[in-house]
Amino acid sequence: MKEDLEKVIEPLLNWYEKNKRILPWRKNKNPYSIWISEIMLQQTRIEAVKEYYKRFMKEIPSIQVLANIDEEKLLKLWEGLGYYNRARNLQKAAKLIEKEYQGKMPDSYKELITLPGIGEYTAGAIAYDEPVTAIDGNVLRVISRLVASTKDVLLPETKKDIQSKIEKIIPKKNAGNFNEALMELGELVCLPNGEPECQRCPLKQYCKAYKENLTDKIPVREKKLKRKKEEKTVFILISSSGKIAIKKREQNGVLKGMYELPNVINKWRETKVEEVLKEKWNIQSIQQIEFLGEYKHIFTHIEWHMYGYEVKVRTEDEKSFLWVSKEELETVYAMPTAFKQFIRKV
Repeated sequence: MKEDLEKVIEPLLNWYEKNKRILPWRKNKNPYSIWISEIMLQQTRIEAVKEYYKRFMKEIPSIQVLANIDEEKLLKLWEGLGYYNRARNLQKAAKLIEKEYQGKMPDSYKELITLPGIGEYTAGAIAYDEPVTAIDGNVLRVISRLVASTKDVLLPETKKDIQSKIEKIIPKKNAGNFNEALMELGELVCLPNGEPECQRCPLKQYCKAYKENLTDKIPVREKKLKRKKEEKTVFILISSSGKIAIKKREQNGVLKGMYELPNVINKWRETKVEEVLKEKWNIQSIQQIEFLGEYKHIFTHIEWHMYGYEVKVRTEDEKSFLWVSKEELETVYAMPTAFKQFIRKV
């Protein structure tokens, strides 16, 4: 098997050299740039990340700035990428780098893997010149198809098996380009969902899944457990001065510490909204209620089925809320996408 996979090294690297995309974090192989980009890319495709990355690097160009930036500003810059703990872990790691490494990003895999939020894949990507593997979903898909593996790629043991296969062939002098080439091939050619562009793949003559017509069945991904479903009624409370009520979530659970619109569990009809607002927050000055529609927002383990109401109130009496302008919502306070769907309707 090693001999078969070794054959892909040269054509893969040649293809990468001719076809690699020009990306801002590839320009100078700066470890800090690679780190930020890899964390952003963990759940988001490259094209979607580019603008987030440019904005982030403009505001936070160094480890020193990242270590000392106000958390709320950090989360605002991360807004829209989701998984906000990743942003918090970036700052935790930056503080540790300031303390333990004199503010210089460690460049060895062994040191990188000890930092908060940096796993095997990210450490492998940053430790660019070390012959260590960086395995993401693209790499799992490419190698699974090359060897026609029917093992479930969601299982840790499958990842270890594929990692072992790559470790046996990874070129010591060109490890970084080899890792990026595998990921680039998965991103551009060896696409998911049974739709790879095999005719323009530089490795098709070595690919068992292609030869055996199995690309629509590989990689194997067993269905995950069903997500928990939760109904929420969301309120956009707008005062006579045009301010909108928001509040900070508790420091635990999903979206911890983020700002949100006032909301309650369960779906409530419009005829019940005034009663709910009075009982929950003692809001008495309600003038108008309008249904904004419903949305579904999917997290990893939970689905929110959300029903929104715009509620006009005369005063900003409720002191547990922070009353802010729409402009402040857009520029200052980090609001999860789940709630922004309703704000756009106002």
